[in-house]
Parts: sequence; C-alpha cells; structure tokens
Amino acid sequence: MLEDHRNTLLGRREVKTVFKGAAGKLRKTEAAEQLAAQLGVDKNNVIPINLLCETGMVDVHATFYVYESEEAAKKQLPRYRLLRKMPKADRKKLLDEEKAVKLKAKQAATADKGGKK
Repeated sequence: MLEDHRNTLLGRREVKTVFKGAAGKLRKTEAAEQLAAQLGVDKNNVIPINLLCETGMVDVHATFYVYESEEAAKKQLPRYRLLRKMPKADRKKLLDEEKAVKLKAKQAATADKGGKK
C-alpha cells in the first residue's frame, strides 16, 4: 500500500496501492476483493477507480475509493463506476431489462399519441 488518505468531506478513504507482478493477470473486481480482504471491509464498498500498468513493467498501480456504505458511493459516483463492479453477465442482463422497459414506454407513448388523432 502506497497511500491511504481519509477524505472526510466525501466520507471515503482514497487508497493507492501496487500489485507486484500482476500486469495482465488482475481484473478490477479481483483487485477490489484483495484490497477489501486486506483492509477488513466489505468488498461492495471498495470501488476500483484506476489500474495502470506502464509499458515493459509488471507492476500494477491502482487507485481505490473505500466508502462506508454503498448508498454513499451511489450518491457520489457516476452509475457506470458501480456497473463495472458487477459481473459481465449480470451487468448485461440489467442493462437489457432497462432497455426493454424504455422501449415499452416509448411504444406505449407513440400508441397513445396515434390513438388520439
């Protein structure tokens, strides 16, 4: 762990760390789980922000935000950051359901518009 800074204004910890020899082998979700285990916090409260690997180097420099609750993270972070934590299949399913709901609403709106004329 390189740096552990508490941001009291936003109610989170900003953690910078290095994963030795993990270039190309580490996913964001796995890195978040490892950090959560090390810090002793819930893995759902750890949000991976940035994983960087320099060309020719095998170390991964990472930045994480550790929130006290998921609700605080939802208030402050954009939605896509939270969606990236989800497994790919679950994320796709959620987005497809939302698209279907929007499509049905749009079709209902056009049907109502057409019926009024």
